[in-house]
Amino acid sequence: MKRFLPLLMIIITTSTALVNAQERRDRAVFEVKKDAMYDSIKMVTQKTATGKQAAKVFQVDFSTFNPPAMADFKSHWHQPPLLQGVSGMCWCFSTTSMLESEIYRTSGRKIDLSELHTIYWEYVEKAREFVKSRGTSFLGQGSEANAVLRIWKKYGAVPAADYTGLIKGLPFHNHTDLFAEIETYLNSVKAAQAWNEEAVLNTVRAILDHHIGPPPAKVTVDNAALTPKEYLAKVARINPDDYVDLLSLQQQGFYKKVAFPVPDNWWHSDDYYNVPLADFMAVIKKAIRDGYTIEIGGDMSEPGYSFGAAGMAVVPSFDIPAAFIDDLARQFRFSNKTTEDDHGLHLVGYVEKDGHDWYLVKDSWSSAYNSSHPGYYFYHEDYIKLKTLCVTLHKDAAREVLAKFN
Repeated sequence: MKRFLPLLMIIITTSTALVNAQERRDRAVFEVKKDAMYDSIKMVTQKTATGKQAAKVFQVDFSTFNPPAMADFKSHWHQPPLLQGVSGMCWCFSTTSMLESEIYRTSGRKIDLSELHTIYWEYVEKAREFVKSRGTSFLGQGSEANAVLRIWKKYGAVPAADYTGLIKGLPFHNHTDLFAEIETYLNSVKAAQAWNEEAVLNTVRAILDHHIGPPPAKVTVDNAALTPKEYLAKVARINPDDYVDLLSLQQQGFYKKVAFPVPDNWWHSDDYYNVPLADFMAVIKKAIRDGYTIEIGGDMSEPGYSFGAAGMAVVPSFDIPAAFIDDLARQFRFSNKTTEDDHGLHLVGYVEKDGHDWYLVKDSWSSAYNSSHPGYYFYHEDYIKLKTLCVTLHKDAAREVLAKFN
């Protein structure tokens, strides 16, 4: 009889997991996917409607969920939500927001920093790499969270009031023409094999100056003129080397530093600490409770992701039961490209409800402004667990997991 006991225990355990996994059965609906705020921004910045016919999409019936209320969340200080407009600047808006919260956490000072100063120099660096790689590097509006820290180390930072990037009287950014002009020019450089780095960078900067204005060489603080690097060191007092990126992808092996294998990591940064999902979630849960906020990057194109009034992100049972979300489930979705590196956001708060964490996530994309809590999403922990690929946070918040690396 004893030889059959382990088999019996496996059967009982598996059966229990299956029963628990099947407790919740979510419904789905076909509804028009409409982002009202995005349409409004397009009307303001281009004076035209999107021109696209709204189509019905398959998504979860959000009315069956019982999320927390905005007032239920315990959140840490952060600047109010800010729209990125029609642009691919989420990576910069979310990371800058996180670093503003870090300034407050470490010094109690509320500082509003310019995202566009980082954007300007990121485009310059993209052009530089395009020349060096002879036109093989990826060109796009997107980037990664650690690009902010890389740009700050080289070019510094400035207050938002000193550089808004809005020089045409519009209340929102629209970088459609800006990027198109840079892309067209760089492709012409490639076609002509005109690899003069100085000439290329000067032209790209002229394009940027035309669309978003030249960045300030100095800013004035308390009657003192400071360069952007001096402002970063003396006023913001952020050390870019104090921040780390955690990744959780099985394909590259855990407990080693790896490259994030996505196009927006165009400079091929291999500074990502790759950890198993259990460690990944443990860091997030502990960090937000210990007073840290977190930049997160992942997917936003799921049937459990609301673009309308619900304002939440969940994993429906018809996608995968919660009990079965593990390293393999994450890797499967990354490998078949149903999980992609879509979006960067700022995780600022949490609440435990019915035995599960819900996270308050500040978002600069327009879809976050269509709900009763504009500028925010409510993320169920299962969505973080399955669909968030990487996080950026202060190294002290990840000290225990970093100790596992040689």
